[in-house]
Amino acid sequence: MSEFYLDAEIQQYSHLELIAKQVVEGFITGLHKSPFHGFSVEFAEHRLYNTGESTRHIDWKLYARTEKLFVKSFEEETNLRCQLVIDHSPSMFYPLGSENGNKLRFSIYAAAALMQLLKKQRDAIGMSLFAEEVSKHYPARSNQVHRKLLLNEMEKMLEIADYPEKKDSMLGASLHDIAERIPKRSLIVIFSDIIDHREQRDEIISALRHLKHNKHEVILFHVYDESTELNFEFQNRPYRFVDVESGEEMKVNPNEIKDQYLEKAKAYFEDLKLECSHFGIDFVTADIKQGFHQVLYPYLVKRSKMP
Repeated sequence: MSEFYLDAEIQQYSHLELIAKQVVEGFITGLHKSPFHGFSVEFAEHRLYNTGESTRHIDWKLYARTEKLFVKSFEEETNLRCQLVIDHSPSMFYPLGSENGNKLRFSIYAAAALMQLLKKQRDAIGMSLFAEEVSKHYPARSNQVHRKLLLNEMEKMLEIADYPEKKDSMLGASLHDIAERIPKRSLIVIFSDIIDHREQRDEIISALRHLKHNKHEVILFHVYDESTELNFEFQNRPYRFVDVESGEEMKVNPNEIKDQYLEKAKAYFEDLKLECSHFGIDFVTADIKQGFHQVLYPYLVKRSKMP
């Protein structure tokens, strides 16, 4: 009987939604164990059970997974609108064929986990996808049918996450478009590697300013593979580097260009981070090999500062 119940419970979720729930529950449990215990209560809709109080609202499903007693909290519905913006241009498919996944997969799972947190807070969720242009745009809504629609779109993206198409990256133009499509003040959460956008630097800054001018709050998650893309850690042997957007190839020994690469990469991202700070935009680095806490925690910090 218990096995049937568990199977039925699992079947109501998509594969992506189930993973997102597990990620969020693990993250919340970690917060309860950390010095930020009180902080987690505000956002997780749970608090630790106090001996002697009623057991009526104990979350027994969470107890089965954590062996700790948490009480469900019931807060008034909030009015936050959050737009998840995911870059699916070819550079986001790096590294191709990796067993640990690529930047796009990381972004999809991170966005799904954020959706789970937003659902707990009863906040409205929207989603925009872009590469050369905005390919999908769903305004923020808070009902379950809408969330299922967004998860279905994410599942479709996962199916093609190892097969990049030849497209240009148009981050700046896409953000301008998205800014015009969101009429009400929202939290805009952007997932992009911004690594192939050096020539578009001014356009990107202009688009971010556009979002702020429209009274939106913005978190820009710089999604990257730190070891290779930022630290340029390759073996001392010849490599063939291929630009997944243009198809241009270069054969070179990484050690011959490493110093120059590191200097330019550091200067570019430090400049972008400084510009974001100047306009009150949260610029957050997210290494795809370091888990989802680096996305969930900055979101909670940002959420706590919003009315």
